Amino acid sequence: MLCHLQCLCLVSPFPPPFTPGQGSPIISSSFTIALLFLFLVRSVNNFLITGPKAYLTYTTSVALGAQSGIEECKFQFAWERWNCPENALQLSTHNRLRSATRETSFIHAISSAGVMHTITKNCSMGDFENCGCDESKNGKTGGHGWIWGGCSDNVEFGEKISKLFVDSLEKGKDARALMNLHNNRAGRLAVRATMKRTCKCHGISGSCSIQTCWLQLADFREMGDYLKAKYDQALKIELDKRRLRAGNSAEGRWAPTEAFLPSVEAELIFLEDSPDYCTRNSSLGIYGTEGRECLQNNHNISRWERHSCWRLCTECGLQVEERRTEATSSCNCKFQWCCTVKCDQCRHVVNKYYCTRSPGSTWSRGKGST
Repeated sequence: MLCHLQCLCLVSPFPPPFTPGQGSPIISSSFTIALLFLFLVRSVNNFLITGPKAYLTYTTSVALGAQSGIEECKFQFAWERWNCPENALQLSTHNRLRSATRETSFIHAISSAGVMHTITKNCSMGDFENCGCDESKNGKTGGHGWIWGGCSDNVEFGEKISKLFVDSLEKGKDARALMNLHNNRAGRLAVRATMKRTCKCHGISGSCSIQTCWLQLADFREMGDYLKAKYDQALKIELDKRRLRAGNSAEGRWAPTEAFLPSVEAELIFLEDSPDYCTRNSSLGIYGTEGRECLQNNHNISRWERHSCWRLCTECGLQVEERRTEATSSCNCKFQWCCTVKCDQCRHVVNKYYCTRSPGSTWSRGKGST
């Protein structure tokens, strides 16, 4: 079976997402294929519907949802020291050296949310024979001047599928596994928390005397922004260090209720401080920031992005190197009857900035970064 898994990982139906910055590791989709394979070898007997066709429909959507979570992770951390590298995208604790940092918490939350979001959307679009709109509240009064109706996105269904597939990857009951399960759930709660109420007016001549409303999923980018804010405010849980070192051994096991309080169920949690992501560390799988692209002197970007050169280069003991390159883009586009648009190809010089080490520099950071 291991041989089959390795073979499957070599072929991918998904193109790798764009990663800004030279030196940034490009994520391959082998992770998604491996994840899909893990899902395929798990039984879903007696869950909602049976049959290989239905099961393959779920696994395809689950894999696409996991992929959307990965791509969103790459986007959210494009200009951070840790930029969601491929080697961090492991969703289970079968390796005892698995970290329990706040970065791990985000990976689990965004992956779980991605699966739930995709399954829920596919359900509402009628892609599954046994699933459709959530009409459980239809006809009930929701508030002053409006009632529930229309086609609410069926998050109950999406949550069940996400929990079944993603949570099943955790087999241990040690601290790291419990942390991952908690953050999986926090990701699913984020999907619910960002849903929006959409309404349609009714009444004579559009008077809107009463409205029919339903709940819709937020755009997944909004989901990413929401979980990124949770990441920035993630809570460190202090546990017995001996239990943490015990890893997956029986010595490190205890019931989930002993570990985390219900009051933090929607928050991301972590157990260990993040390592120093400035400097390359092969043993920890850290690439460092040398060679990374950063942004500078651009007013069309956020304040956080404008400070990326300071964060990635200067604070990591590197210098900012400006490189002038020639780029080609479409220009002078004209509509021609009928019905094409023809453009010229114009060349222009662009300035890009990269983190480089000064000649003879031996300075290295001694502090960890988040």
